[in-house]
Amino acid sequence: MAKVLVLYYSTYGHIETMAQALAEGARSAGAEVDIKRVPETAPEDVARDNHFELDQAAPIANVEDLGNYDAIIIGTGTRFGRMSSQMAAFLDQAGGLWARGALNGKVGAAFASTASQHGGQETTLFSLITNLLHFGMTIVGLPYSFQGQMTMGEITGGTPYGATTLAGGDGSRQPSQLELDGARHQGELVARTAAKLFG
Repeated sequence: MAKVLVLYYSTYGHIETMAQALAEGARSAGAEVDIKRVPETAPEDVARDNHFELDQAAPIANVEDLGNYDAIIIGTGTRFGRMSSQMAAFLDQAGGLWARGALNGKVGAAFASTASQHGGQETTLFSLITNLLHFGMTIVGLPYSFQGQMTMGEITGGTPYGATTLAGGDGSRQPSQLELDGARHQGELVARTAAKLFG
């Protein structure tokens, strides 16, 4: 049974919701799945004044945790077309894992959220994927086996590089059914790939 970690940073809950869907998909393929989040780096008064969702159910991850999994799916909201500083600060602490080759050959994947269709979904995914490649990981995206990303019937997230959602400029839009289905599909593919490599 593959061990999968869904690791995320979510300011307002959109990525938290996507993380749950990715975990569902991985579990549907028989994986043992943990969901963890990275620490908040904004001062608590700033976070509360800006209505950050601070009371999330997922436990806080430790960098050393990463070496305990066959696959790691990493998600964050975008900040000016790249990953959030909270996620970057966490991954920047993984030098010891990198030096030991602790993640070499493991499965990696990325997911993201942006305010708009053109707010940097793909560049944010690539900022995450770049880290995963430096760690020596094998990348699983969201291929067109998920036909939902071919739709012309609605505005939606979803790219071949990973599942995404659109939050809206004011954060009021929640992940759509189609976006959640894409996340589940990617989670299932990650788990199946890890099972083939490590089963």
